[in-house]
Amino acid sequence: MTAPARNRPPRVGDSPAVRRTLITAVLAIGAVLVLAPLVVILTQAFSLGFSYFAETITAPDTRHAILLTVLTALIAVPVNTVFGIAAAWAITKFDFPGRRLLLIVAEIPFSISPIVAGVAYLFVYGLQGLFGQALQDADIKILFALPGIVLASMFVTAPFVARELIPLMQAQGRDLEEAATSLGASGWRTFFSVTLPNIRWALLYGVVLCNARVMGEFGAVSVVSGNIRGQTNTLPLHVELLYHDYNTVGAFAAASILTVLAIFTIIAKVLLERQGAGRGGRPALAAPNAIPAEKPQ
Repeated sequence: MTAPARNRPPRVGDSPAVRRTLITAVLAIGAVLVLAPLVVILTQAFSLGFSYFAETITAPDTRHAILLTVLTALIAVPVNTVFGIAAAWAITKFDFPGRRLLLIVAEIPFSISPIVAGVAYLFVYGLQGLFGQALQDADIKILFALPGIVLASMFVTAPFVARELIPLMQAQGRDLEEAATSLGASGWRTFFSVTLPNIRWALLYGVVLCNARVMGEFGAVSVVSGNIRGQTNTLPLHVELLYHDYNTVGAFAAASILTVLAIFTIIAKVLLERQGAGRGGRPALAAPNAIPAEKPQ
């Protein structure tokens, strides 16, 4: 039986004074760390008028930076989506030696600084790197070009989809897939008819986060791109370039595009969380890196 309310131990926040203090502190910190910078960015972007803002956004270098950022996302996000689905499927639906190693590999980008990852790509694909001479002989350019930017972006965003799918697919278990297989469904039919409908909200959530990170990535891309104006500058790099040119308002104008992207990402995140919660989506208490226990032999 449930103990009477008067005999329950007090919880943190039961006191009105404590509750008001905590809420006030959270709102104040959020306003200073999150809201204030957003307001400054949007205010400074239009400080010289809308015409100057439009002139900055439509400048050739800015348009190229936007297009390069979008192109990078169009390549990196689908590849990482396929990788995330495959990794989550393998980890949660099959028993094989090395599952924990696969999970560790998928988590590595979260443990390594993006700048370190960019430097590592230099030692792999650079002229003095592991494959540098072979790539040069074959007239294949990886670094300081689109392929290097895509590779660096894929590296830093590789875990996002998998981390959203693994807890959910672990909680769902393997019963539905095994039932479909026993009824004669092929692997692809099982995936598209059984697995995909059950993970679609978590999958979309991971894709949204992956896309936002690709478009906002700075560290790894700054190392492998060469920061060539109008050629290899993505939008975050172009913001830095404008700031170094003492074009502060132009930098804020370009940064406002990323700010709007972040706002839409938050809105999409909230909507997807609500959709997923309303349809038995993401398990609230599942550990993000949990994997199913080994079956007894």
